Amino acid sequence: MRWWFLLLALTSLPSVVSTAHALEFTADQVTKINGKSRKANIYYRDTMWRIEHHTMGPVNVTIVRKDKQVVWLLLSRMKHFKTIPYNPEQDLRVTERLEGEISREVIGTEVREGHPTTLYEVTTKQGEQIAVYYQWVATDIHFPLKLTKKDGSWTMEYQHVRFRPLPDSLFNLPLNFQPLEEFEASGTSAHEGSGM
Repeated sequence: MRWWFLLLALTSLPSVVSTAHALEFTADQVTKINGKSRKANIYYRDTMWRIEHHTMGPVNVTIVRKDKQVVWLLLSRMKHFKTIPYNPEQDLRVTERLEGEISREVIGTEVREGHPTTLYEVTTKQGEQIAVYYQWVATDIHFPLKLTKKDGSWTMEYQHVRFRPLPDSLFNLPLNFQPLEEFEASGTSAHEGSGM
């Protein structure tokens, strides 16, 4: 009888291990580019994420579906959405290692958002371009809370990070939204028809 429980435990182990690696969280994201600050709410699940922008503009929500290779830009006031192709440059920086990383040096430690962090100086290389960053990695949750270019021109910070399961609805198109392409096409054909 004991072997049966052991077999059951061993067969269920891979599913436990695979879900342990899934990254699912919510956070506030503050980005500063050349002194201008932008804030957004982030809902993240491995191959998909939702960004709710706080800035004024027609697009107030972006849903990135890396699994489908598309990005949906939601224009909530008009109840329309625009579909654009996914680009790897749109990936959020949520891993400890940076893309193209060639060196990493510990600078010190600091407490951020109540988390103990290690501050690193990280050098990356993309093609012939070399960039140097400061990165604060929370050692208790193994998560990069802040990343800034060494020259200070660009900073991205996560605040109020909470690891929790998220509903699928956050990463799907709202049912009552129409494709902007159809709206633009009908507007174009109506405009062309009126010119005759």
